[in-house]
Amino acid sequence: MDEKKIDLSSLRIDRTESPQFSRKPRLTRKIVIAAAAVFVLAGGVFLLKPVLFPGIEVRLAPASYSSPAQASAVLTASGYVVAHRKAAVASKGTGRLVYLGVEEGDTVKKGQVIARLEDDDVVAALNRSKENLRLSEADLKDAQRSLERQKTLIEKQLVAPADYDAGEARYMRVVASIEAARASVREAEVAVENTRIVAPFDGTVLSKNADIGEIVAPLAGAASSRAAVVTIADMSSLGVEADVSEANITRVFSNQPCEITLDAYPEHRYSGYVDKIVPTADRAKATVMVKIKFKSYDQRVLPEMSAKITFLPAGSEDTAEMAKPLLTVPVSAVATRNGRQVVYQTKDDKAVEVPVVLGRQMGDQIEIKQGLKAGDKVIASVDEKIRPGTRVAVKGN
Repeated sequence: MDEKKIDLSSLRIDRTESPQFSRKPRLTRKIVIAAAAVFVLAGGVFLLKPVLFPGIEVRLAPASYSSPAQASAVLTASGYVVAHRKAAVASKGTGRLVYLGVEEGDTVKKGQVIARLEDDDVVAALNRSKENLRLSEADLKDAQRSLERQKTLIEKQLVAPADYDAGEARYMRVVASIEAARASVREAEVAVENTRIVAPFDGTVLSKNADIGEIVAPLAGAASSRAAVVTIADMSSLGVEADVSEANITRVFSNQPCEITLDAYPEHRYSGYVDKIVPTADRAKATVMVKIKFKSYDQRVLPEMSAKITFLPAGSEDTAEMAKPLLTVPVSAVATRNGRQVVYQTKDDKAVEVPVVLGRQMGDQIEIKQGLKAGDKVIASVDEKIRPGTRVAVKGN
């Protein structure tokens, strides 16, 4: 009976957590949360690193060809190649184009037939005028013989003076009609010539403005008609026209030596001189046009090409060495590292060191003999902060 009286409440499980058991899960959770926070923070820093730490701001400069003459340049300007002898060849007559014998780039000679208009009507008019002339010439023989007979008879007093006067008047009318017929023939010949479009001088065809079948008119009054058939230029009359600002026009003078560089061939230089300073200014642009002539040029020079003109001081030497272009970069782009001359390019927003071999210095430019090619971009200004692998941020040029 004593066993039955045992208090069963003492057999209950104590579900109250002990302090040591409860602290372990909480500590584990804190460690996991802290590790996750560190991981997220590290990832954020990695992703935002380009924004938070953009690197040293730098500007880039291209390696480009420069002439030694530029070191002594008085002024530089931009312009275009133009043909001083150029013509839009048109017809004096109106008609349909039936023949066009040239294409763009063809060379033509003075007087060469370039194109021809439909001429059936004017040729018919010419033939009619010629027949009228023949008829008048036939009447002339009859009138002349009749007058001679009248003269003989009047001397013998066998005819009245009025008959002689009538014969003389008829002869004069026939002579006048012959002159009128000849003028008509000449007029018809001119009309036929106007259907032939010829080259006014030796040159090269720059553009073709009409095609066979189109109507050609002197003033192109209709919307569907053409005025000029082709445009030709004398390629021996090429020069450069440049706009020089009013503030710098005092640096330019007649026969001033120049160096011409075409954008299409930046490695080649052409010698030239100032031919004319146009005595008027452009009010809108505040510039004065200067015309420059080539001393010599080759077939690569074409009308409407962009050109840069370097105006040189009087007495500048014009030698082959001066004309030879050199690959250059700004002097500030070159640094000395471990006894070597180097420049820095950029790749993946980092500075990359490139060893170079230097040549002559020309003002703020220096020649690069080895290590770069034309068009390569380098950091324009290098200081001690720029090293291989340095993070950089390129600023807009």
